[in-house]
Amino acid sequence: MAIKYGTPIFRKTSFAFFAAGFNTFAILYCVQPLMQDLASEFQLSATMASLALSLSTICLAVSMLLFGSLSEVWGRKPTMVYSMLIASILCLLTAITDNFHVLLFLRILTGIVLAGVPSVAMAYLGEEVESVSLGKAMGLYISGNAIGAMGGRIISGILSHYFGWHIAIGAVGIISIAATVIFALTLRPSHNFNAKSFGIYNLGKSLTAHLKDPGLLCLFGLGFLLLGGNVALFNYIGYVLTSEPYSLQQGVVSWIFLLFVIGMFSSIWIGRLVDRYGRQYILLMNLVLIIAGALLTINESLLGKIIGLGMTTFGFFGGHSIASGWVSQRAVNNKAQASSLYLFLYYAGSSVGGTLGGVFWTSIGWSGVVSMVIAFSILGIILAAVLLKITGIRQQPIKKTKHLQIDK
Repeated sequence: MAIKYGTPIFRKTSFAFFAAGFNTFAILYCVQPLMQDLASEFQLSATMASLALSLSTICLAVSMLLFGSLSEVWGRKPTMVYSMLIASILCLLTAITDNFHVLLFLRILTGIVLAGVPSVAMAYLGEEVESVSLGKAMGLYISGNAIGAMGGRIISGILSHYFGWHIAIGAVGIISIAATVIFALTLRPSHNFNAKSFGIYNLGKSLTAHLKDPGLLCLFGLGFLLLGGNVALFNYIGYVLTSEPYSLQQGVVSWIFLLFVIGMFSSIWIGRLVDRYGRQYILLMNLVLIIAGALLTINESLLGKIIGLGMTTFGFFGGHSIASGWVSQRAVNNKAQASSLYLFLYYAGSSVGGTLGGVFWTSIGWSGVVSMVIAFSILGIILAAVLLKITGIRQQPIKKTKHLQIDK
């Protein structure tokens, strides 16, 4: 029986997936505000410290291509529960390590097992929730993603300032264990799932078919560039704000991640503009907004930097919501695998952009990071122009539920 909006089982399911989204992205991003602490304790460059996040996201990206298919064999709920539990335990183990290489190894394993949640969650909801209630359930899950990504950063940043990075990561691990228990006890087993055999040949065949579509390739590239630029900015802004002339404490700097609240609203507003003007033009507008915001962060004014970061955050989430929703509409067959490919490039962009930004930071400084982000955005504009030429001047509006796809 399908889960309907307004019923007790709908509320329990939505709460379970809110907890799942928080668990996944709090663990993934909790190390971002700690990079200066890691660099100081282990005598690392900014680029090397960034690997604590970059290696996790690239492993998450690769693993997402497989976990969706593996869940066809293992089952939806068991795959997600064990992924969350193992990731939470790995987070606790990360908190007690005193060796950076061990820390990186644990973060690699964390990225691999975390892929079992985002790659399966949407499949479960699509199977178990009735179509007219799916948008509401998906919205709560995505809100958990956004709040987890923001909350994990803020919690770890503040706790690190007062108690050190070990306690900060440990606290995230404990919260994640609690979220896992809530998820396991609250989510009902699948009622509409039928186990299938795992076929690597069919998986490879369908993925290859998507890579032959030039329009999808442009969208995959846009995901790569959008998250790569955003992660680079937030990876290294802490180095800027804790140095002269600002000299802010790390605990204060962590509050800058509240800007991600913008992403919870920008996608909805951007969706209305898309319905009115078409997705191509609004996508270009978001890329231009990222460039303008990045340029504004070069200003010495602290307020100017914050406003600039807010503009880039708005442009990032708006652009991502358009691109990710467009993938699902453009893919004719195997839409879930098309989305997995998009997310693969999306998180690969986080890894490449986050670490490459460290190279620019070390060699040039903040203006170097900004230059890289602008270059990424210009490449995005080129891809958007090619996409416009491929698909034509006008497209039919996409469903508004697609504008809520916030995976960061």
